[in-house]
Amino acid sequence: MKRILVIEDTWHNRRMLRDLLTRAGFEVLEAIDGEEGIAQAERHRPNLILMDIQLPLVDGYDATRRIKGNPALHHIPIIAVTSYALAGDEAKAREAGCDGYVAKPFSPRKLLATIQEYLA
Repeated sequence: MKRILVIEDTWHNRRMLRDLLTRAGFEVLEAIDGEEGIAQAERHRPNLILMDIQLPLVDGYDATRRIKGNPALHHIPIIAVTSYALAGDEAKAREAGCDGYVAKPFSPRKLLATIQEYLA
């Protein structure tokens, strides 16, 4: 079973992602801020990370840089799932190290297709 780490500070969004991903057959880990997300990534080595950008303590950009900067975690795909959807925001997320980008609100079908693309 593939393991996905959801780093998201909003309870409702975490619940929605957890429900969607568990129904699709994934094991889901959760973190509510960037610091916890980095620690969970180091501890559990997920197959993929869904990263919110607006997070407390350490934002999604810095959390992504720190995860991608760790040689043991560098290979893990990180998909930004964010309400930052203005011109240039996707480029900024990719510059930080995100492999993919999905704007909120997202289509569950599109998000699952994007996840499958990076897990293939």
